[in-house]
Amino acid sequence: MAPPPRRRRPTGGRRNRVAPPTAGARQNNGRAAPASRRNINEPLNEAPLPRAEVLEALPVVALVGRPNTGKSTLFNRLTRSRRALVAPTPGVTRDRNIGMATLGERRVLLIDTGGFEADEGEQLAQAVRAQALVAADAADVVVAVLDARAGLNPLDRLLIERLRPLRQPVLVAVNKVDTAKQDDLVHEFFALGVEPLYPISAEHGIGVGELLDAVVAHLPDEVEAAASEAEPPTSVAIIGRPNVGKSSLLNRLVGYERSIVSAVPGTTRDALDTPITRNQRAYVLVDTAGVRRRPRVQAHIERASVVRALRAIERAEVGVLLIDGVEGMTEQDARVAGYAWERGRALLLLVNKWDAVPDDRRDAKTVLDDIDHRYPSLTVVPKRVISARTGKGVERIWAAIDAVAAAHRARLPTAKVNAVLEAATRAQEPPMVRGVRPRLFYATQTASAPPTITIFCNAPERITPAYERFLLNRLRDTFGLEGTPLRLKFRARPRRAR
Repeated sequence: MAPPPRRRRPTGGRRNRVAPPTAGARQNNGRAAPASRRNINEPLNEAPLPRAEVLEALPVVALVGRPNTGKSTLFNRLTRSRRALVAPTPGVTRDRNIGMATLGERRVLLIDTGGFEADEGEQLAQAVRAQALVAADAADVVVAVLDARAGLNPLDRLLIERLRPLRQPVLVAVNKVDTAKQDDLVHEFFALGVEPLYPISAEHGIGVGELLDAVVAHLPDEVEAAASEAEPPTSVAIIGRPNVGKSSLLNRLVGYERSIVSAVPGTTRDALDTPITRNQRAYVLVDTAGVRRRPRVQAHIERASVVRALRAIERAEVGVLLIDGVEGMTEQDARVAGYAWERGRALLLLVNKWDAVPDDRRDAKTVLDDIDHRYPSLTVVPKRVISARTGKGVERIWAAIDAVAAAHRARLPTAKVNAVLEAATRAQEPPMVRGVRPRLFYATQTASAPPTITIFCNAPERITPAYERFLLNRLRDTFGLEGTPLRLKFRARPRRAR
């Protein structure tokens, strides 16, 4: 039995970690530096995915393995993010999580899969295992992540046997080898009949460079992505309470089982990015964990899931709020909508599970009018009734997303904005405050996404909230800005120099 490959030890007796990159990332007479030269210990961030057209040309690397072997830790290290949840509890990751990683000079799509579990009888475990195998089959390179501390497990043997028929290369990384004294833990994994093995510590970055070099060596030849002058993809976050059908809707929109669907609330834990191109328009769909009321968020894993859902809203341009048609609109639904609206995101409201609504309540106009009556702040948000399970009304969602995204990005002509402002002040002057009536001079759009209009006046601090709402309604009605926040800023007119 061959011993595991030795890792290089630098002077000073410390174990070799991945070396930091050099300026330009070029060495060896112009040849590309190996992936091991990349600094995987750089600060983490939430870098957005590239354009959808570029995503289609990137090679795919899938991380598979039993629960709690460190796949998500390795995923976060390589993507330089905290997109995947990490916890000592097995089975934290359930759906596939996609992120972009740079290995040397190659960019790849990295897929973190749910744990490959043994329980053949549990439906959720079967769905997680099926997702992992689907991801492996679609990848260009598969990395099986095993746990050195736990030792060789019968599930490891089963996993390797399932991966052997694949046409793509399968690399075996033995994780959690954190010190030189733990090198011997790798020996028993040679019984799997796979060589070489790559001892690594995903948590500390030890040995990861050698693994990345091997991954890059097995990637297909690089394909130049065609330059595109199209608009950037529309990022859409599917948000709502747990078990309202967010994952079912995502699967229906993309046309395959991208996200695990279960009757168990809280099945989705990570925020899952899915790039898609439809009718020559690029989108990135994000299925988020359900957002509960704060007193009900107890387990630290669920708290982290909620935080990621809220961060997904921050990264998105459009929020698609899904509510349960059987239960109706709740205060928590309104809070989620308010969170997205306050952060300047376009919003679309979908009443899901319409097929399960009793016949005596299945009147779309009555249901939607009731939402507007109970929550007046949502009257400017477009609403649809759908069934993600049957597909009813789902096809119309794309046009609604495009409409609210266009309103969100709208550029309003300055002349027309000022014409609306003049007509509004003629119809109703600003009320007097402490003996002074504000005078509005002129306005101009100063930002988009969401549209923001700055109005210059003589006394900005004396504009009342009621009059501000009056102006907002006039502008919204004139320009048809449905589904997007519209912000007004009042500033004192600069004094002319004498």
